[in-house]
Amino acid sequence: MEIDVVLPCLNEAGALPWLLTLMPEGYRPIVADNGSTDGSARVAAGHGACVVDVPQRGFGAAVHAGLLAAKSEIVCIMDADGSFDPRDLQIVTEPVRDGTCDLMLGRRRPRGSGSWPAHARLGNMVLAAELRRRARVPLRDLGPMRAARREDLLALNLTDRRFGYPLEMVLRAAEAGWRIGEAPVPYYPRTGKSKVTGTVGGTVRAVRDMRRVLAECAA
Repeated sequence: MEIDVVLPCLNEAGALPWLLTLMPEGYRPIVADNGSTDGSARVAAGHGACVVDVPQRGFGAAVHAGLLAAKSEIVCIMDADGSFDPRDLQIVTEPVRDGTCDLMLGRRRPRGSGSWPAHARLGNMVLAAELRRRARVPLRDLGPMRAARREDLLALNLTDRRFGYPLEMVLRAAEAGWRIGEAPVPYYPRTGKSKVTGTVGGTVRAVRDMRRVLAECAA
């Protein structure tokens, strides 16, 4: 069974060659290019990836466009910045493939200095605790490596197109009675400068988007 891997991308030309070269057999990369100006789309195409142009800016917009372009029954979502080794994708795909889990997330385990800055880890910890309290979802990390069945994901009708998208996915899946799990995956220092976790401002924007989603879902 081939599995499509959606890679939301904004200026990740430096990371894509390593990531795409290590993509395991049976996994098809879909690079959802969100307005890159560094040639990311060209680099991705040159390494055999399917490239989807996503004019609407935002993490959620990029992932949604990638899901629409995907064709496999099971799909993965993974950052395109080199912080994950694609050879670890089976950690999140196998529980979905064997039917023991409906949505599987990778719980990040930092490897190397600077892989997960303290401010980003703190923001994630607070949001995960809020998620456990409100939705009774036993997650410790809103990990960006995840897997689920494509048609089921699209049926959740997620509306956020910014950084609230990952949290909305978990909330809507919990509301729908999905079996949600997590397993540890190595998390490495990203290639290049982060637009989100590498800066306090980026982390604040992501947390703000996610808190908005929490408020909307609770209303």
